[in-house]
Amino acid sequence: MSSEGVLPEGERIRKAVRWILETFKEDKNKTRREVVEEAQRRFDLTPLECEFLERKLLEEGF
Repeated sequence: MSSEGVLPEGERIRKAVRWILETFKEDKNKTRREVVEEAQRRFDLTPLECEFLERKLLEEGF
């Protein structure tokens, strides 16, 4: 998944997507849920934004 392919509204979620991609590159042992939950806390995302991220990650095979 590239951040260019994801166009969610809001700066927080765009920053979260970039952070998630970097985190997956750096730590392959973290689960998708762990990373999204950490992004939720770190970027103050709503449950709906987290659901969006989880769906996108699943679609992209992360």
